[in-house]
Amino acid sequence: MHANKIGSNGSSNPSNRIILLTLAFSRFVSGTPGIIFGLLMIEIGQTFGSAVGITGQISTASSILGVIAAIVMGAISVRYNHKSLLLAGIVIYLISALLSGFAINFGMMMLSYTITGIAFSIIQPMTSTLVAQYFSVDMRPAAIGWLVAGASSSYLIGAQVTSFITNIGGWRSAFLWFMLPSTIIGLLMTRFFLPTVKGSPRTALDSGKYLEGFKSILSHRSALFCLLGTALRMTSFQVVLLYGISLMRQQFSVSRSYASVFMTISALCYTLGSLVAGRFVNKFGRKTITIIAVFLASILTIIFTLSTNLWLAVATDFLSAWFFGMSVSAGQSLNLEQVPMYRGTMMSLVRAVGSTGAAIGAGLGGFVILRYGYEALGLSLGIFGIASSVIIHFLTSDPTRT
Repeated sequence: MHANKIGSNGSSNPSNRIILLTLAFSRFVSGTPGIIFGLLMIEIGQTFGSAVGITGQISTASSILGVIAAIVMGAISVRYNHKSLLLAGIVIYLISALLSGFAINFGMMMLSYTITGIAFSIIQPMTSTLVAQYFSVDMRPAAIGWLVAGASSSYLIGAQVTSFITNIGGWRSAFLWFMLPSTIIGLLMTRFFLPTVKGSPRTALDSGKYLEGFKSILSHRSALFCLLGTALRMTSFQVVLLYGISLMRQQFSVSRSYASVFMTISALCYTLGSLVAGRFVNKFGRKTITIIAVFLASILTIIFTLSTNLWLAVATDFLSAWFFGMSVSAGQSLNLEQVPMYRGTMMSLVRAVGSTGAAIGAGLGGFVILRYGYEALGLSLGIFGIASSVIIHFLTSDPTRT
């Protein structure tokens, strides 16, 4: 079936909604292993007799492999059908869920979880690329917002489901009774509900030149600085994403139960922000909303870490998550339009630089906390976000507006 682009007049069609739901659910599936591993790392380590610090290196290995896979995806996406690649990514998750659920030793567990880094680096860029293939330019910002919301909703739902299932059947059951069924549903939805798009722009040209996409993007000033802006934004985001709850627990003695509530609300704010962004992007532009949202989120993270009052810290944390959600949605929309001929390559590179930025933020943030405390965390990482907004403002362009 050949897919026609969906415009604003066709957005209410049930078949169009199922396409968007399928893409968003693929993003949901991609978040499930991270939720399970993050919550159950202690139990997994105890099973195989490894300390938390050692067990955590499984996630590190997955992230490193994910960056490598993202770069490889940037090359092969110019040749292979994007729906087929998305299916391949989901199949890898299915294999990971089965192997993790039946892992007999630490080595098998490391292998089974590490391959999720490959799957994530396939699903994230391919879902964004398919949005451009299925939806017209005016519908893409809202569609991207739903993808971001699909990913963040795995945190909203997955944490509670994982905790409930684990209480009944242990940590293995979380992989077999939550991740595996979700992945199977995602696989079936992708197989049957996503139309096959024939004749991608690059296939019609010289599909053998795998590096052509990299050359085009790296020689495109706006695309190059969009990638840099993405990396800096993700570095700054670690204040809220990674260290926010620890700050509340250590600075304000917030209990673990209250901290989990704050985490859920923060995730909800991020989700709603990503959805709201689509409404503003078409009116004010992808670039404008990205700049404003990143700048406000960065300023709020600085206020958050400097707050001496709990409720001011909570309020700024929630608002920062909201604007970061908006910035990710608008930023992905801006990235998607930079080099239309090589969207798959561009979005794969976005995944690679985003992961790199997150790693820098995590490492630098940890060092700053150890040496100077949480007060310096917002100032040091917030500057990266402000720099991102400046770069986007002066050195990038929105092709849809020009």
